[in-house]
Amino acid sequence: MRNREYIQQHPMFRTMETIARYMDQYYLDGVIGLVPGIGDVFSALCALPFVYFSLFIVRSVPLTLAVLCNSLLDVLAGMIPFFIGNVLDFIYRSNTRNLKMIIGYVRDERTIVRDVNRRALASAVTIILLMALIVLTAVLLWKLGKWIFS
Repeated sequence: MRNREYIQQHPMFRTMETIARYMDQYYLDGVIGLVPGIGDVFSALCALPFVYFSLFIVRSVPLTLAVLCNSLLDVLAGMIPFFIGNVLDFIYRSNTRNLKMIIGYVRDERTIVRDVNRRALASAVTIILLMALIVLTAVLLWKLGKWIFS
């Protein structure tokens, strides 16, 4: 792991703080989620700095897996139709969770490091399942949309 001060002064770290603030504290994630399809894509794109930072700056595969797992779970929850996903977007706050996890990992907080390392394998399996569920949900929503509008 690189120098803690360097990591917390990195411009990408400030970007992650900004994303977490706007998407979760100001509830932009839930508001943007009201736009079908676009909100989910935007939410997924907002997770990219967290993934990049944990993989290339912190250089931790277990942390990256945990960040990916949180982000994909948020995307899947946001895809649930009939505004249920939007309500979950207001509640789950994956960006804030990811930021807290990254900060704790960089600060070498034992409970967070132990939790991330313990969840690494489970996160890898969960990521594969979540990606499959996201694809399945997208296909089902597409078919539902075709059926409703035909």
